[in-house]
Amino acid sequence: MPELPEVETVRRGLIPALEGRRLLRVDIRRPDLRFPFPERMQQRLEHKTIERIDRRSKYLLFRLSSGETLLSHLGMSGRFSIESDTDSTQPGDFVHAQPANPRHDHVVLEAENGVTVRYNDPRRFGFMDLFSTDDDTACAYLTSLGPEPLSNAFSTAYLDEAFRNKSTPAKTALLDQSLIAGLGNIYVCEALHEARISPRRAAKTLVGARNARLVPAIRRILSRAIEAGGSSLRDFAGTDGALGYFQHTFRAYGREGEACINDGCPGSIDRIVQSGRSTFFCRRCQR
Repeated sequence: MPELPEVETVRRGLIPALEGRRLLRVDIRRPDLRFPFPERMQQRLEHKTIERIDRRSKYLLFRLSSGETLLSHLGMSGRFSIESDTDSTQPGDFVHAQPANPRHDHVVLEAENGVTVRYNDPRRFGFMDLFSTDDDTACAYLTSLGPEPLSNAFSTAYLDEAFRNKSTPAKTALLDQSLIAGLGNIYVCEALHEARISPRRAAKTLVGARNARLVPAIRRILSRAIEAGGSSLRDFAGTDGALGYFQHTFRAYGREGEACINDGCPGSIDRIVQSGRSTFFCRRCQR
């Protein structure tokens, strides 16, 4: 499932195509994805201007001139693609994905200036919702989210307080969206490895020096991943059809049996399962 860097990559790709443009036509080709589409979704979107595109955690937020916000979650295989008379460029550092199968184009947005944006989702685990822009807390998907890990609200002091009485493993705590919004399995593994912290250690034992290492490690990992266009595992692709490049620089994730790359560490990467998810880490240097 796309994590924060992948969704941020999609947001940045959509901004020049849709931000400030009026939707001339909206084609909704089925009644639902993971959940039913909002009532009268076509009428509520057509002839409205997308004033701004935001991201909260793993959700895209299209702020409309009507005073509503269209929320979109990509699920496991959702992707937006852009067709334009003038823009056909693709970032040169990416490995290009195969074109999406048009039979899975479930929502098509036709905007001003000849721009068409298609939402394609073969597995249909994504979903969309509409709510009042005045109050994000009116949307059930956003009410219980913790701070963004790249925001000023996320700090060592915050994480110390959030973890102070938590006996759950560090990795499990970091995946709790009510504590930190947007982190997923890949980037938690990567950040814990860079910070040299064991994913099995109780979260409350990170308070202090370990959290002081972990917070900047999370910020660095996410920033590098966004710069690289995210990580392409299975279905994720950016809006230009290109696959993210960050997976080629993984420190730990998916590297079972390979040498640890932390300076001075003679260990190798192991894989264990925590809460049904694979965890990759080095037993020698992650303490």
